[in-house]
Amino acid sequence: MSGVRVVAMDMDGTITQHRTPLGEENRQTLDRLSAYYRLVIVGAGTCARIRKQLDDYPLDIIGNYGMQAGATDAASGGFHVVEDYRAASPDRERVLDTAAALRQKYGYTRFDGDSVEFHDSGMMTFALLGTKAPIEEKLAFDPLRIKRFPMYKDVCAAFDAYTVFIGGSSSFDIVPAPYTKLYALDRYCNRFGYRRGDIVYFGDDYGVGGNDAHVFHSDIRFVTMRSYEDFPVMASFLLVR
Repeated sequence: MSGVRVVAMDMDGTITQHRTPLGEENRQTLDRLSAYYRLVIVGAGTCARIRKQLDDYPLDIIGNYGMQAGATDAASGGFHVVEDYRAASPDRERVLDTAAALRQKYGYTRFDGDSVEFHDSGMMTFALLGTKAPIEEKLAFDPLRIKRFPMYKDVCAAFDAYTVFIGGSSSFDIVPAPYTKLYALDRYCNRFGYRRGDIVYFGDDYGVGGNDAHVFHSDIRFVTMRSYEDFPVMASFLLVR
């Protein structure tokens, strides 16, 4: 692990529980890491959502799989968005018809709220339980992805102009090409003068359809996470000096 200059991290499942604040022990670990490395979160949500969940912790943020990116000023601690790409709006009627056909095939015809969430960026979330399903139901629905994995190839084929990820515990993230976390890290390197060899990445979602999978299968050094609670131990090797 020599030559590390950047510690890049997924958020949910890696340094936090899903949609929960950053815990004190992991915050202290980030504090120690920040003394030696540049820190960046590479997430699926917007920079604003990630920053809020982390209680404005001062690090760089890549949001929306790289469609949005922001940096923290080392002197002031202020955060500013430096990239905010907006893809062309999808044909909503066609998307909803496609989602309905997939629901009919796999039996997910009942849902609360909207079937698909259309984000300002051009991303979409195909929410199997619906956008207004209680968070407890979402978290309990498919944490091991057993229910969604059989659908994955069909969802990819149905949205072949996009990159599809098995998102969270009850949905699919449908992202405009070519945006992935690996593509986002390459752009980050170009912006700040780093190489892939300068990065170590922490992620928990590296299986088929996982949003960390492109990074896992690249030449970036990757630490596989089992639980966000393990982060202090898993990151400790970076603090041995």
